Amino acid sequence: MIIDARNQGCPKPVMMAEEALSKMTEGIIEVIVDNEASADNLAWFAKRNAFYSETAREGKDWKVKIVKGYTCIPSADNNQPIETGKAVLLVVATDTMGKEEDLGKILMKAYFETMKTYKQVPHTIFFMNAGVKLTATNTEIWPIIKEIEAMGVEIYSCGTCLKHYNLESELKVGHRGTTNHIVEGMNDFDKMIWIG
Repeated sequence: MIIDARNQGCPKPVMMAEEALSKMTEGIIEVIVDNEASADNLAWFAKRNAFYSETAREGKDWKVKIVKGYTCIPSADNNQPIETGKAVLLVVATDTMGKEEDLGKILMKAYFETMKTYKQVPHTIFFMNAGVKLTATNTEIWPIIKEIEAMGVEIYSCGTCLKHYNLESELKVGHRGTTNHIVEGMNDFDKMIWIG
């Protein structure tokens, strides 16, 4: 199967590859991209999922072949455990990344899409301040967060923040939480990551 992922921004080529591979027990896909960063991302995705991959440049494009399900093709890292970030608490205190609001919203969506696609998920995500809009009213992002929750991630939104923005009845994913999650997280988790 050939997938033309040229002119697709990150992480779309990886998402397209993952969707195609999810529909097959075994097989080969070839993803065509127009930049080296996308080719590297596809190779990294294959490695993380213990798929064999080959990358070749052809003219202005890169072709990444990914093989699923053929045990006769070895992968050097097949026996390496995949880190899932189970000891990480992620605190999201904004609904955009950076000061440029329009770009920041695009980047925030891409961040959660990439997290889901690469299965690099934390144990818990706590949304606070304007970040609670992502779990309540942002129709582009809360469905992605719901998929991340289905992967076993605990999702909480600050109750005080929901009340401040008048979003208490709008919560679409996860549960109401308190700042205790952050205070206790300093002892309960190996790492806390803040976005905001």
